[in-house]
Amino acid sequence: MNMPRIVLASRNVKKTIEIARLLAPVGVEVLSLDQFPDAPPVEETGTTFAENAALKAGQTALATGEWALADDSGLIVDALNGEPGVYSARYAGEDASDADNNTKLLEALTGVPSEKRTARFVCHLAIADPTGAIRASVEGACRGQIIEDDRGSHGFGYDPLFLVREYHRTFGQLSLHVKSQISHRARAFHQLMPNLQPLLHEMSTSAP
Repeated sequence: MNMPRIVLASRNVKKTIEIARLLAPVGVEVLSLDQFPDAPPVEETGTTFAENAALKAGQTALATGEWALADDSGLIVDALNGEPGVYSARYAGEDASDADNNTKLLEALTGVPSEKRTARFVCHLAIADPTGAIRASVEGACRGQIIEDDRGSHGFGYDPLFLVREYHRTFGQLSLHVKSQISHRARAFHQLMPNLQPLLHEMSTSAP
């Protein structure tokens, strides 16, 4: 029987590495969308993380003929009425870098005291089979606080600004080992595992 495999609906190298680490214990091979250069980009027209995850998983599965996993995640800041939310990756514009987004976030929070800078990272995961049908859908979250200056060089996105209060460190300062246990993505994968187990056999039989 072949090793089960799944295509991650993302070309983000760091995200691919992080998710491959999370799925390693169950023996799933994670393929990057970069390995399928003909797969068209998915327009994220959903208004929620769940809707966008389903769009990305379904369309990636159809484009590649493989099982697909989509991760739609972002930052919800209470003082900003939930922004940047589903627009987290493009908060400062369609071609915004992590630094651009972080700068805009800090500017938006200018003058907001630390006790009101509460936020949470949310991750929604969706798995689609090769026909594009959604076979699993779960969500995880991690609460924290947005600090006023970036700290740490690990992770990506808003990680250097997101302080996990129990650890007194940002995601950018925490090791991959710790982050892989407490992050919103880790918690979503914890929710996913009971849904994933029954699908592994199907993934194995469909893998080349």
